[in-house]
Amino acid sequence: MQVKAFSYLTILSLSALLVLGGCASKEERDQRRAERLRKTERELYETSQRQLRTQQWEAAIQNLQALEENFPFGTYAEQAQLELLFAYYKNYDFDAVIANADRFIRLHPRHRNADYAYYLQGLASFEIRGGGLDRFTSVDASKRDVDAATQAFAYFSQLLSLYPDSPYTADAEKRMIYLRNLMARHQIHVANYYLKRGAYIAAINRGRYVLENFQQTPAVPDALAVVAQGYKLLNMDDLVNSTLAILKENYPQHPAFDADGSFDFQFQSTGERSWIDIATFGLFDKAEPPGFDSREAFNPQYQAK
Repeated sequence: MQVKAFSYLTILSLSALLVLGGCASKEERDQRRAERLRKTERELYETSQRQLRTQQWEAAIQNLQALEENFPFGTYAEQAQLELLFAYYKNYDFDAVIANADRFIRLHPRHRNADYAYYLQGLASFEIRGGGLDRFTSVDASKRDVDAATQAFAYFSQLLSLYPDSPYTADAEKRMIYLRNLMARHQIHVANYYLKRGAYIAAINRGRYVLENFQQTPAVPDALAVVAQGYKLLNMDDLVNSTLAILKENYPQHPAFDADGSFDFQFQSTGERSWIDIATFGLFDKAEPPGFDSREAFNPQYQAK
């Protein structure tokens, strides 16, 4: 009984401490807000600069927001808006980056640093695409939804179109190549899925979409293979032969070709299971059996591994 009484007392004490801590935190927040309201525009800006230099992103965001709210037409207003984008980005608040960059561009379309806003929009969408997991897992990003990748590509495209001489274009171009390859490979995954489900026309359309919109990506050989396979399953032999002729002429090393040069219509890439799939016995990251996937033959990124 004493042990139980002690447990109850302990719980009550901890609860009281949490309540008091919460009150103190609210009081501290209110105090800091009052201090910001008393500061001049210059003081807010200089404080935010110190916080940015010391990577105090949350504090810098609060001061930059206060500067923008209280001095919307001041000396530092436009610069503060740009630095707020940077602080949001470093604080991993990518949705806020995109929304506020869009607002800055609408308010200041001819600003000398508008290219920076476009660039950060692209970076934020690029990070949303990865969801923070690509760096730490072996999950194939091209098998996930590519809406954010498409949006990032659009932002970078705007940057290159409007500001071809921007200092950010070189990095944007590299990221666009990666995104374009990612989007093309995603179409191949979808086409493989359609082939396995017997939706042959849908698979052919996906392959043709890659051929028409993603030329010079490592997905093109598999797009031709998908189209040839789809035509074969539809008994359209003339189209099969013409497609395979193009594939063999341009990509004779495609792994679906046998040693004698004939196309293996039963071909299945081996593929590798991710560690998540293995660790969870397929409950998570459950992948479809691989179809055409010749990245190891045509993608330098996979060849280097």
